[in-house]
Amino acid sequence: MPFTKREPKSFTVVAGRRILDWTLGAFRQNGLDRFVYIGGYLIDMVRNGYPEFSMVENSNWANNNILFSLVCARDYMTGGFYSSYTDTLYKSDAVSALMASPHDITMVMDTRWRERYRFRSQHPESDGEKMITSGDNVVQLSRDIPPGSASGEFTGVMRMTSQGAARFLEFHDRLYDKYAQDGIYANNHPFRMAYLIHQMELMIEAGIEVHCVDIPGDYHEIDTVEDYHLASDDWSRFA
Repeated sequence: MPFTKREPKSFTVVAGRRILDWTLGAFRQNGLDRFVYIGGYLIDMVRNGYPEFSMVENSNWANNNILFSLVCARDYMTGGFYSSYTDTLYKSDAVSALMASPHDITMVMDTRWRERYRFRSQHPESDGEKMITSGDNVVQLSRDIPPGSASGEFTGVMRMTSQGAARFLEFHDRLYDKYAQDGIYANNHPFRMAYLIHQMELMIEAGIEVHCVDIPGDYHEIDTVEDYHLASDDWSRFA
């Protein structure tokens, strides 16, 4: 708020373009131009503004979270997919790095994340989706990682091959069967409120290989009005 009062956050204009258009540009510059949009809040604005999208509606969006929302699009995931949060800014090199990865599950990590957090008084480092890596292997993924121990922050951008997607969906379904819709899952939250990183962390702990590619900055997450102004000032370099 107040930007999201009348439009979805992905429509917020930063440095002359919607956040969503910055995202589309990063993929299109790499020759990727088939998009599935998972929406709930004000989804008709997205449907009308981007008729080329395949739309998936998360009709219960107010009562669930990122993991539940992503799996709403499972029919589009089985052949392999790229995914992205829609409140983040990054450049085409993040997508290029994912394309070059030979692995089945690859996440993009910002290695200069703490430089950005120095100016985020409303969003502490403890909220960051932090990663510890060994080479390009992700060995831990959690908000609870001490900032000084983190290799970087997950940017919300990832890629899975068909094999990676099969492992992801199979693992998700086992979790769903175990916890059911209202079973306690993480941080005393019901399973329907799980974040993507909660499942990814459990997959890593179960021995499923998850890899990463690095970007040194040129990334913003926009959660607050303060974030919006920080991103707008910085992203004007690319306008």
